[in-house]
Amino acid sequence: MRAIQFTAHGPIENLHEADVPMPEITPTQCLLKVKAVSLNGFDPMVMRGIPGLRTPLPMIPGADISAEIVELGAAVDGGRFALHQRVGVEPSNDQGMMGETLRGGLCEFIAVEANQLVPVPDAVDDLAAACLPTAYATAHRMLFTRGRIESGEKVLILGASGGVGTCCIQLAKMAGCKVIAVTSSADKGEKLRAIGADHVIDTSTTHYVDYVVETFGKPRTRGVSGGVDVCVNYSGGTHWAESFKTVRRGGRILTCGATGGYDPKTDIRYIWSFEHTIIGSNGWEREDHVRMLELIATGRLEPVIDRVIPMNGIRQAMHDLQDRRIIGKVVLEVG
Repeated sequence: MRAIQFTAHGPIENLHEADVPMPEITPTQCLLKVKAVSLNGFDPMVMRGIPGLRTPLPMIPGADISAEIVELGAAVDGGRFALHQRVGVEPSNDQGMMGETLRGGLCEFIAVEANQLVPVPDAVDDLAAACLPTAYATAHRMLFTRGRIESGEKVLILGASGGVGTCCIQLAKMAGCKVIAVTSSADKGEKLRAIGADHVIDTSTTHYVDYVVETFGKPRTRGVSGGVDVCVNYSGGTHWAESFKTVRRGGRILTCGATGGYDPKTDIRYIWSFEHTIIGSNGWEREDHVRMLELIATGRLEPVIDRVIPMNGIRQAMHDLQDRRIIGKVVLEVG
């Protein structure tokens, strides 16, 4: 069968199409015919090699999958799953994460444990289903389970044009929040405004801290405090410490990653003097995946898809993802 894989860490050009053996299923697995796969920000990072992460080679990338069941293992509950049923996949289990330490979905067929399958409603097409769960379910858990955002709150979202960011915009707006999106160009900004951002900060012309202070007031330790209620910062890096300057006294800083660097300089004075609460959110739970499917099926949310391309177009897509030329998700059709 056809697959996209890399046999050594390094540049994106190491990705190539290969003919690999068909997977054989165990009694507890289902064989899936893959329909579509979306990319995530960690895919180029895995290509380069992540310190401390042992990626077995050759590796097939792709964690977010929509597929059809074409074979059931002997022990799979036929009352829950059936041939030709459309499913999504929970990409992580006790052994690791697909596309990082377990073979991913950029191949024609894949064997997956039945307990990792999530039924896809008829109202959700294959492309939308492939956008879940890594970015969208992660955003859902970070905002609601961990961050507990509430209607009327001001939510600042850094790196708002990526998969997590575009979902955060839609979910925060759905919750009745005032959404402030930070991005790197006017073109991206217009698209973020179209999906619900109330304010857009283009960092090519405006510093986001200055904008927040001028628009919502300066955060203060005494008296009336300006600033935002919640700052979503999964960039880390140089934006970590400076983002504290945007958050009101008693406000929250939410993080689910560190795309700009995991060991940034910080300023503890802001944490104690402004009584900030820093909340980490690690991925998602199955119920977040299911909830996102429900929101899409009922028309309350639509995944932001930058482009849909064939599987063999992955090199350019990975370059664009790495260089931040993507708004939302890139979906690769398999077959």
